[in-house]
Amino acid sequence: MNPELLVAHFDRISDAPDAIPRLRQFILDLAVRGRIVPQNPNDQPGSELLKRIQAEARRRKEENMRQGHCLPRLTPDEFPFESPEGWKWLRLGELGITQTGTTPSSNNPEYFGDYIPFVKPADLTGNNPNYSGEGISKQGIAHSRLIPRYSVLMVCIGSSIGKVNVTDRDVCCNQQINAVTPYLEQLARFTSFSLKASYFQNLVRARAGMGTLPIISKGKWEMLPIPLPPLAEQQRIVAKVDELMAFCDRLEVAKAERENQRDRLAAASHHHLNNGSNAEAFGTHAHFYLNQFARITTRPAHIQQLRQTILNLAVCGQLVPQNITDETAPVTGATSPKLSPVRGRQDNVPDESWSNALPRSWKWHRLETVSGQITDGEHATPPRIHEQQVPLVTAKNVRDGSMDYGKTDWVSYETAAKAWRRCRPSVGDVLLVCVGATTGRLCVLREAKDMVLVRSVALIRPTSAIEVDYLALVLRSPLSQKQIWQKVKVTAQPCLYINRIKSLSIPLPSVTEQRRIIARVGELMALCDRLEAQLTTAQTEGSLLLESVVHHAFNDSHSGIDDAKNTIVAELTNAPGA
Repeated sequence: MNPELLVAHFDRISDAPDAIPRLRQFILDLAVRGRIVPQNPNDQPGSELLKRIQAEARRRKEENMRQGHCLPRLTPDEFPFESPEGWKWLRLGELGITQTGTTPSSNNPEYFGDYIPFVKPADLTGNNPNYSGEGISKQGIAHSRLIPRYSVLMVCIGSSIGKVNVTDRDVCCNQQINAVTPYLEQLARFTSFSLKASYFQNLVRARAGMGTLPIISKGKWEMLPIPLPPLAEQQRIVAKVDELMAFCDRLEVAKAERENQRDRLAAASHHHLNNGSNAEAFGTHAHFYLNQFARITTRPAHIQQLRQTILNLAVCGQLVPQNITDETAPVTGATSPKLSPVRGRQDNVPDESWSNALPRSWKWHRLETVSGQITDGEHATPPRIHEQQVPLVTAKNVRDGSMDYGKTDWVSYETAAKAWRRCRPSVGDVLLVCVGATTGRLCVLREAKDMVLVRSVALIRPTSAIEVDYLALVLRSPLSQKQIWQKVKVTAQPCLYINRIKSLSIPLPSVTEQRRIIARVGELMALCDRLEAQLTTAQTEGSLLLESVVHHAFNDSHSGIDDAKNTIVAELTNAPGA
């Protein structure tokens, strides 16, 4: 192992999403290649251990005990890699008894009980099976297969193929599990490492095929090669692997706690900024957030929280300074005499926590007072045609910020003309999903394109009192999304009715300030894009560095592994945010 390389890049390596699982796999792969503890020339060689295994196999045969059948000799061209001097290679089936489990008939409940555990793939967790599930009765053992303690189990079928555990008691298992019971029980732990190693897992998947249900038969499984070190070296390897896996456990706990602390800090900061408060409190929380930004923003999920906070600050008047020369927010932006006048600032506040959250020059409005039209699409789905005439837009076409016409049904021009009497979208309209799990998702129409809407999409046409991009960012903000889901009628399919869309509370500054907010939000969202790209790049680089470290480790000696472990502990303990 190369401790200097590992330690030098550990902070960046730990950014890789799967860093610790990869480190565990790395340890196992080094172990089965003889690179995790030094070889001792005084150890009895693997050839002598193989003789003991073969002698035990013959003894069982002579005593009419169950034994493995004769397998063809393993040839050097089947060795997956070069092993250290004193090691031997053999087929898995030469190591001990191999079996595939079986399930007693469920028609006879007397076969099941609590006499012996009955292990299924879901019970293979960690290093030892979960024994607390279903069991087999004494009577049922005759209709199942007894797997003695110190056997190695591997899932041989399905999505969890390759999972490995060692039993510490007698069990039975179902037909989705293969088992090998070494002739010498001291071999079980190292055998489990071999079965978990990358080379063996790759061989299993290659023999299992790549179909919808991968499966490896016992016959193919027991033919796979495994290394056999001297028994004394196996014992040293097991002790070292146990020590290093415990080290990984501590790393995992420390990393999880560090990430939990960051998540709690981020959640608390965003909560204060996203749940109405007065201007002074907003300033305090925003100042704290900016000071802690480097600690808080470490994962893509944090960037998404940041985007929401930017929107919330924007709609609370905390993102850009007010200008006393601006005109005040209009009492009503309605261009239609049919619109109801706003009855006063407090009447339209979404809840009490927002009563003092806006600057004095801002006003609360119901959405209907700043919209020229709010409607939805056809309630009876129009007849579709194969010819591509007019696209029929549903919720799936309205993405977050854009339209997606990739999967679109079509209606005729005649059908569209009838639908347009009710609702005809045009450039500058806001389309809002109002039915289903994506209710609240929206985009602004930027290009002139004929289309017909269905019931799952609402159309909001703003008046001159509100800039369409300001309206869009308000509707995307936590303030409006919370209102939307409070107003949704929850049935088999969530539904937001038009009259409830009209009643949404909208914070409204002057048009001049709206434009400043739009520009500032654009700048900050572009910054979020760059931060997201940087985090993704850091994770990718961490993964590549981890690959490089693993590659070099297979060409370096095992010396220095304890120094590396101790240094990594210190690095993790002293890391920012620890």
